[in-house]
Parts: sequence; structure tokens; C-alpha cells
Amino acid sequence: MDRREFFKRMGLIVAGSVALDLDAKANTMMSLSEGEIPEIAASSKIATKIPDMDAKLEKPVTVMIIGAGSRGRAYARYAEKFPQSMKVVGVADLNPNRRRAMAKKHNIPKENQFGDFHDALARPKLADAVVISTPDNLHYEPCMKAIELGYDVLLEKPVAPTEKECRAILKQAHKYNRIVAVCHVLRYAPYFVALKEVLDSGAIGDIVNIQHFEPIRYAHMAHSYVRGNWPLSKKTTPIILAKSCHDLDIVRWLIGKPCETIAAEGSLHLFRPENAPKGAPERCTDGCPHEAECPYSAIDIYERRKQHLGVFDLPRKDPALIREKLKTTNYGRCVFRCENDQCDHYVAIMKFQDGVTASFSMDAFTPWGGRRTRIMGTKGFIEGDMSTFTFYDFRSSHKSVWDQKVSEVAEYKDAGHGGGDHMLVRDFLRAVAAQDEKLLSSTIDVSIESHVMGFMAEKSRKSMKKVKI
Repeated sequence: MDRREFFKRMGLIVAGSVALDLDAKANTMMSLSEGEIPEIAASSKIATKIPDMDAKLEKPVTVMIIGAGSRGRAYARYAEKFPQSMKVVGVADLNPNRRRAMAKKHNIPKENQFGDFHDALARPKLADAVVISTPDNLHYEPCMKAIELGYDVLLEKPVAPTEKECRAILKQAHKYNRIVAVCHVLRYAPYFVALKEVLDSGAIGDIVNIQHFEPIRYAHMAHSYVRGNWPLSKKTTPIILAKSCHDLDIVRWLIGKPCETIAAEGSLHLFRPENAPKGAPERCTDGCPHEAECPYSAIDIYERRKQHLGVFDLPRKDPALIREKLKTTNYGRCVFRCENDQCDHYVAIMKFQDGVTASFSMDAFTPWGGRRTRIMGTKGFIEGDMSTFTFYDFRSSHKSVWDQKVSEVAEYKDAGHGGGDHMLVRDFLRAVAAQDEKLLSSTIDVSIESHVMGFMAEKSRKSMKKVKI
């Protein structure tokens, strides 16, 4: 939706300032008395216009997908919904099932289907832009080559595994004057869009401090950063970037000022060989005597609960097929017997320009995911959990609640990250069509800045010293 129109309709913008003592009839914000628990009735649906995710281009931007996994498919789905704005004309993926599925979905000709991205980029330019959604350690080479060939690039985060490679991509984008958009999709999620608008309106006064928390969820940690694609920081990226570059970007974006110093602590506490219970075998499927009570049991996570099965590319959720994968892949290994080094808990303290401070905490040991954020201002306080946020006005003592249940429609929520995926693609397509990177929420320069914050956090953690940005 048009952001200013949203807040205009909500009655928030008044003579250049914000008044958040709202009527419940405003639908997306409610004024609450002290101590009242926010409840939004099923009948309290939004009356504002549906967010417009269509780029509305005169002709579709043509795109090649390099990496047809879950993220590549998520961005390609935009072309299914808005074919007049985007057309997928090429695909590269080593996995033949993924490659064929995308080719079939988008009617990609045989000559534009590639196994190796090297083959795709050895051809003359065949599209306006590329989406690079390969594993983290395979971002740098295809991105550098694509820019050289004249492609604009939508690049999955993190940009690259090292600061040197991140800076090289930035330099390459400037050298060839290409648009490179990093997939900081949270900037486009309705929750953070609304949160940013309230902050920019001045409702809470000057931001003094932000506390931001990312709970990974215990099973997600085991799946992705112990058994899965990102267990080793040197082969991929440190977890502060692999998982949390979104969060550093969001904190930087909300504050709107450059970060000056950072100090970090963290370690791998649990998932270590010395913590394996007595008698635990190499695999959960090898008759582990502790399987029945272990919260990280691969049999429980994948076979019984059927979580995270997308990595297996199974034709159906058949227990026999799942069990075979657990016997033959890393996903069936004991979490205490994997070659992993990623921190399972991490904290960082940041100082921004004008003395604004922020703390960030990432933790594996939670039963749920979803970010939690507290923002302290000179006139008010905000607390949120990515589903709702509550504004507390110091002068009036009133609370006002934003709730995504009444600020979104099903069409928007199903578009990934609460609509963030499709809104990101929309702005990228508009930027490519107009050749104007200012149409992006986050340019490559801004994205590299928040990545550098991550690399400096890791430098601080290892050196046990505060580091200048």
C-alpha cells in the first residue's frame, strides 16, 4: 500500500507530527487504556486499500534465475502472479529436479536451461536481470560475472562470505553502473514498514536505544547451522551474517544513522562432541538410546513432525523416503557429532552517530522464531514481535497497537515474509525498468554498510575488543 496514504487514513499524520490516541474504528491501530490487553475482533477487518504489489510496467523485465531452490522459487513466483511485469526466461541449477520444475513452470526453452551457472554466464546476455540465490559461498563469482555482462542483479543475502568480496561486488557495480539489490526482504514486510513510518513521523521523539532479538528456534538451529547448509563459518559465512544480516540491516535502517562502533560476544555452547550423551551413535537412525527424549532427534524433527522437508526434494512425505534421507545425508547425523562451528548464541552492542545505542541478541534455544524489538525514544516506547507492535505515549499514557491480522489480506501474507518477497521484487523490477537504483529501499552501498557491521562484530567477538566501523 502507499505508506503515507496508510498513515493518513489512520489519522496519524497531524501537522507534521503524530498523534497515536486512536479510535478502534481505524482498524489497524487501536487506542487502549492502561493495562488493557489488545484484542482485535474478527469483524475488525481493514478498510484501507489492498497493497499494490504489481510493478505495473509497460513490458515485462526478463529474468534468469541462478539457483532454483526455495529462495529462487520464491522470487520467481512473482512472474506467475504478475506476468505483465516479469518473465523468467532462463534457469541454472545443478539439481535437475529443481531445474526442470522451474523450466516447466515458466516455459523456459531448453537452450536456456543450465546445470552450472558458468555455462549460463558463458552465453551472451539473455535477460535484463539475474536473480542469484545460490549457496552463500557461490554468490561472489556469478554476481561479478553477471555485472560484467551487463545484467542487473537481485542478490540473495548475505552478499558474500568475506568483507573483501563484498567490497569487490560494490566496486564492480559502480564500475559497470549496474543495479545490484540485496534481498533485505524484512524492509518490505508490512510490520517493519509500519514500524519505520511511526519512527520517521517523530511519534516517539528521538530514538535513544534499540533492543533487538532474533530467536532462531532450537530445531531450525540444528537443521540449518549444525546439520545443514551453514554449519561452518569459514566455508559459508559467520552466523551473524548467514542468519542475522537481516537484523543488522533492520537496526541500521530504523535508526537511520551510521554505526560507529560494535562489540560482540558469543560461542558454540551446546553442539559439540564433548556434550554428546553417553552411547550416542553417529546417526539418530543407528538406534540411539537417547532418541526418545532428545529435542534435536532427526527422527522426531523430520519423520514424525515432518519439518524442514524441502531440502530433501521428495515426491511425497513418505516416512520410508524420509528415513532413507536420514540414513544417507547430514540431516540424520547426531547434532553433537557434526563438523560445525557456528555460534549458538551471540550478542552485539552498537553505538551509532549522535550517541544512539543498540543491542542485538541471537539465540538458538527458543521454542519459536520471529524477531522481537524494543525501541526507546524521548517521547515514547515501542515493543513488537513481528505480528503486533505496541506504542506507548509518555504524555497521554495511551497505548496504540498495530496488528498484522487486520493490516494485511491473504493475498499479501502469502507472498513470503508477510508480502516482503514480492514487494522487494516489485521495487527491483521498477528500478531495472527505469534504470534508477533510488527506487530501491536498500542500494548496494547501504547493504554493504550493514554487512561490514557484521564482519566487524565477528572481528570483535574473536579479538574480545570493541571495533570501529
